[in-house]
Amino acid sequence: MEVKKNEHMIYGIRAVIETIHAGKDLEKVFIQKGLKGDLAKELQGLIHGRQIPLSTVPVEKINSFTRKNHQGVVAFLSPVQYHKIEHVLPAVFENRRVPLILILDRVTDVRNFGGIARTAECMGVDAILIPTKNSAQINADAIKTSAGALNFIPVCREANLKEAIQFLKDSGLQIVASTEKAESYFQDIDLMVPTAIIVGSEDEGISSAYLAMADKQVKIPISGEIASLNVSVAAAMALYEVNRQRLI
Repeated sequence: MEVKKNEHMIYGIRAVIETIHAGKDLEKVFIQKGLKGDLAKELQGLIHGRQIPLSTVPVEKINSFTRKNHQGVVAFLSPVQYHKIEHVLPAVFENRRVPLILILDRVTDVRNFGGIARTAECMGVDAILIPTKNSAQINADAIKTSAGALNFIPVCREANLKEAIQFLKDSGLQIVASTEKAESYFQDIDLMVPTAIIVGSEDEGISSAYLAMADKQVKIPISGEIASLNVSVAAAMALYEVNRQRLI
């Protein structure tokens, strides 16, 4: 194990395998293109089985992390513990809370992610649900931007976000998509009931597949000339409306 610029970095095939077997959450693994051998195959099987984010990259990318004997593999430990939504949600019901889940579809900017997490923790969100792929890396910048909120709010990383959303629907939550293309507004719907709110990437918004799963599509009132809000701001305004309704 090496400490260099990032204290969460580990390198070497065997070291990463042992880390996975130890039950540690890995934020991401980088493997050199064309890497072969029994140990490499074992590692790739573990990564696939544990649904760990993986990037296959040229050796130059691996060398940019460390010049030591990395054997073509570098991984980063997550600074937070990931949870499973199927474990978090029952606990929310058992505590007699009205669930509020925030789903982030392809929010890849670390600072936006951190800002959203900070607001979510302040607004009483029970968990943040993210996909394994195409999501911001939870690193030191994300923790800092969240003002430490990521140490308190459960983050659920799911390889199949569609199945996770279906689980929420089957558990009695209404799925609310925040989209500027909607005709209704957040204040027009009942947010007193168990709810999961989806916000999407700034470039493309919410994926069509998830929009189709939504029970309601709503937007935030905007009176200015600019047609859209930063995703962190939009999430904050949506969560404020939930609190406004539930705390009156």
